[in-house]
Amino acid sequence: MARTGVPSAFSDTELTAFFAVDLVFDSGAAYLWNGIGDITIGSNTYTGSGSVIGISAVEEDAQISAKGITVTLSGITSTVISYALNENYQGRPLKLYVGTIASDGTVSSYMIFSGLMDVMTIVEDGETCTIAIAAENRLIDLERARVRRYTSEDQKQLHSSDNGFDFVASIQEQQIDWK
Repeated sequence: MARTGVPSAFSDTELTAFFAVDLVFDSGAAYLWNGIGDITIGSNTYTGSGSVIGISAVEEDAQISAKGITVTLSGITSTVISYALNENYQGRPLKLYVGTIASDGTVSSYMIFSGLMDVMTIVEDGETCTIAIAAENRLIDLERARVRRYTSEDQKQLHSSDNGFDFVASIQEQQIDWK
């Protein structure tokens, strides 16, 4: 069974397939794809980075579970290196697309992963720079503990004008006559 939204060009006998990645930072986004030149997907222009995007297996199963991926970039522009060195990237969006370029030049794509950047590893050897970005699926948030104290201070972090918990201490030892 085919997924909805998968580019129809995948069924063609000849096609040019590609990967594209969105890396969103506070000061802007980096849009890269593993081809040469620029292509437009949606309203974003993706800069070609040749065949230098490496992607780990994108896994999914019948269970609701958080599977992460690793995207490896090498030979990239100084802009992306600047983002990697200077930006707060943890928890920022990362989207991965697979797509096709038809013989008439039509570009179509399909998002295969959407998650949040977690760990970025930079390796420099003087000549080249490689950046490996580990990303978590958004479902990982379901596995995080929710720590609530049910105190006045904790409640005011959510709703600053809520005074309901201010009275908890005064009613702790209160005797109530139920007649």
